This record gives sequence, structure tokens and C-alpha cells, in this order.
Amino acid sequence: MLREELIFVGTCDIAGHVRGKGFPASELPSRRKKGIGWTHSNLMQTAFGPIYDTPFGTGGDLMIVPDPSAELRVDFADGSAPEHFFLGNIENTDGSPWECCPREFLRRAVHALKEASGLELIASFEHEFVYTGNEERPGDAYSLGAFRRQGVFGESLVAALRAGGIEPDSFLPEYGPRQFEVTVKPEPALKAADQAVITREMARAAAFRLGHRAIFSPMPVADGVGNGVHIHFSLRDASGAPQTYDPAGPLGLSQAATQFAAGVLAHLPAIAAITAPSPVSYLRLTPNRWAPTAIDIVKQDRGAALRVCPVFAASKKKDIAKAFNLEFRVCDASASPYLALGALIFAGADGIARKLVLPEPEGAAQPLPRSLSQALDGMAKSEAVASWFGPTFLEAYLRHKRSELAHVAGLEPPELCARYAEIY
Repeated sequence: MLREELIFVGTCDIAGHVRGKGFPASELPSRRKKGIGWTHSNLMQTAFGPIYDTPFGTGGDLMIVPDPSAELRVDFADGSAPEHFFLGNIENTDGSPWECCPREFLRRAVHALKEASGLELIASFEHEFVYTGNEERPGDAYSLGAFRRQGVFGESLVAALRAGGIEPDSFLPEYGPRQFEVTVKPEPALKAADQAVITREMARAAAFRLGHRAIFSPMPVADGVGNGVHIHFSLRDASGAPQTYDPAGPLGLSQAATQFAAGVLAHLPAIAAITAPSPVSYLRLTPNRWAPTAIDIVKQDRGAALRVCPVFAASKKKDIAKAFNLEFRVCDASASPYLALGALIFAGADGIARKLVLPEPEGAAQPLPRSLSQALDGMAKSEAVASWFGPTFLEAYLRHKRSELAHVAGLEPPELCARYAEIY
């Protein structure tokens, strides 16, 4: 069969989907500069596809310009077309960053942290998902049987990640039926978010080639176990030295890490709308689902919003400091990794800038928002979030999510979960 290789350039948008356009690979040299044509209202495509509301109308032109550092080309060697795509920046036609570009939002957050503290953040996204190629059996949680029956899917996924320049860390059967988890090596913020997008797409690509799906929906079924995205992060100084650990600090946290964590907790009522941005996200964030329900930080507790992670087999202080990290657990794959990590960093940077302190451990923790509507109201009222987004992006985000809510209003949880399982 006559074939010509194509390349896709896209961005992971408000809905957490990768959208863009493709072109012949022979055009790549010119596309590196001019990218592909895009328009403002494309940002307003909901998780379900249609644009239900937009502040932009039908006018305006933009470009998605491929980032050479975010190229992936993986040949699965099965006769299928290679997975060849770039993640890119949304730019105005003069080449300046568009104010609503998700990657630019994360870049601004990284800059805010550097301005507040001189520090940078490294992160890794821990993804949970359901692989439909596995038979559902009782007692499969973390089992060798579930690991065995996924066949070559895990090997294919790990090989695809490595071929794409990403260093895999783990692949395992998780607690829920047919649920798996994949993690990769931590990287600086923008690269970590790129890796999160690529990891999801490689899981989908590997599953597709085996005739199945990788489902990342926060709640595939209403009475089941949810899929979270846990963001592990730590702080580094300009030399790369770890700055998160202090054995004399509260929960073993350095002063900067304490203030960063306090900022995250202070802004969680608002940023939950960014990190857990679907109606079904809030079906997961309920008791007895191994998911957070309160705005708290706890040492080694998987029910906390912020978890201070353990360090294994590290006897020297420098080894502990290098491995020490926190885990943000109020996140799922309906979120764009750029927006989720950007919101986390902006909140932490504000905590450092204002020298915030952690809440008293004896006090009752404030509950997380109980619905996306409540979280969006908190986001809309936040002056800090407004300053991070800017008026245009903030309006676009709120209108996008509220139009999505209106579209699914009235659906009962089983149907709601089924709809989101179809698209994530």
C-alpha cells in the first residue's frame, strides 16, 4: 500500500484532550516556524466535542507551533502508522504567545515560583486508568494474575515510552477492576507536563493497537473505584540541589516547601476547578474511594489532599533529601496537565511570597468542594486565580466548564459516568 508519513501538531486543551492538525512529514521544516492554523474558539471545544459557548465568536487566527523539545515518534512495528506528533505552543500570528495557551500558563507559573523563591519544581504524574483488554475478576487488586492477563499491553506501553525518550518508572495492576497505573521519571515542570500528555496518549495508542481502550475517566462506573492523577513534586535550587526536606521542619518539610504546601491548601477551594475539572471528578472525591475529601496535608496518608511521601532505604540525609517529595492527589485526567500543574505552582509560589503557614494539625480540615459547580464558584471569586489567568483566559475557562455542566445537567450518576468513560 502506498503511504506517506503524516505528523500531528496539537495542544492539550481545557478539556484535557489533545487537539490540532496533521500535515505531510515533508513539510516539517516550514511548519517548525509557521505551525498550523488555529482559531480562538477552538479552545472552547468541550470534552464532548461541540462548542456550547464561546467569548471569541468565529473570528481570529492563531498558530499552534511545534516545540522541538516535545516531539514524539514511535513506530510500534506492527504495520500501523507511527505515532508522530509534536506538542506545541498556541501563538498569535506575529509569533507572540497567546494569552490562553495552556503551555504558556505553565511557563508563567514556573516564572512566578522563580521570582518568589529562586526555586524550580520537578514533577512526575502518576496515572491510573482502566485497560479494557483485561478480564474483570474478583480479588485482582495488585495481583500477579491481573498483571499476567494484561498480556503484552504493559510491555508495549513501556517500550513506547522509552522509544519516545521518556524513562518509565513503574507499571502495575491497581486496586480497581481492570485498573492499572503507570509512572515515569520526574522532570522539570514543562517537560513533566509534556510527559504526562504523552504517557496518556501512548497508553491509548498501545491499547488501540491491541483492539482495546485505556480509559482515564475519573469515574468509569458510578459504584466503582476512580482513576486519579497524582502529581509528585519537589523543589530544587538553581544548582539542582534538593530544597524540600528539613528533618527539623513540620512533617519534615523545609521552610520553602512548608510555605508552598500552605499556598496549595489555601487556594484549593479555587484550583480544584482546574485540577478536578469534570462533574464526575467529584464522584471520585468522596469517602471510601482512596481519594481526598478534605483540604489537608498528612504524612504518608493516601486519603490526604497533600501527602508527604515516604523515603525508602535511604539512610543518609543527602539521599533522603534527594528522594523526598510531596504528592498532590486532587487531580484526574479530565484536567490538562499544563493547567493542573500550573495552578499547583502558582498556588505554591503565592504561599512562598506571602510566607503562609500550614493549618494547625489538630483543627478540623475544610472539606473540598463537593461539585464542579461549587469549585467553579470558588475559582470565579478568587482574585489570585484571576491574576494567574488574566481576564480573557479566566472568562473562557469558566464559560467552557459551565457550558459542559449545563450539557450534562440532569444525568444520573451511572449515565454521567458512562458518558465520560466514552470520551476519556
